[in-house]
Amino acid sequence: MDNAHAKSPDELLKFFGTSTEGLSEQQVESQRDKYGLNEMPTEEGKKLWELILEQFDDLLVLALFEEHEDQTAAVTAFVEPFVILLILIANATVGVWQERNAESAIEALKEYEPEMAKVIRQGKHGVMMVRAKELVPGDLVEVSVGDKIPADLRLIKIYSTTIRIDQSILTGESVSVIKNLDSVPDPRAVNQDKKNCLFSGTNVASGKACGIVFGTV
Repeated sequence: MDNAHAKSPDELLKFFGTSTEGLSEQQVESQRDKYGLNEMPTEEGKKLWELILEQFDDLLVLALFEEHEDQTAAVTAFVEPFVILLILIANATVGVWQERNAESAIEALKEYEPEMAKVIRQGKHGVMMVRAKELVPGDLVEVSVGDKIPADLRLIKIYSTTIRIDQSILTGESVSVIKNLDSVPDPRAVNQDKKNCLFSGTNVASGKACGIVFGTV
């Protein structure tokens, strides 16, 4: 859902067709069919030789070869192939390094995904534990100190005096942030300004609250 931070708790509950009792099992299945599982897709990393070949499948690289073929001077016939070779090697090295870093970053993000979540659903007594990947938009999730946030949540209730979130992995903020229930009217607000939202992978530093899932992986 776009601009969940700008909506009131009642507006979010109405949007997802739920209440403070949570989604029904039928609604959960419908949402899962629509949005899929709340987990990052697992993709097999590319082999090193594939990454290297990809670096040469580039218009700029091909342009270097074409430009060289147009040169007829005797000196450039010996110098330019060497220069081109160095450029290609440097380009391939940087490209492979960037690809490997991107793959490592994705794997690192997966480590921040919690295994379980505390959810409120219709027909169930109290709070139940489910696998975090089974959460769907509209689910009501309870979080407390020490928990990792299992999906993007918009706060609808705070049980403690305050709730503080460590979101340094997302925003780089060095101290935990106090969250509240107030709507943030600016539709272009950045994550740091969304004081009513808890973001997936961040941690509860103190307090206890309940939020509605508005975004899954």
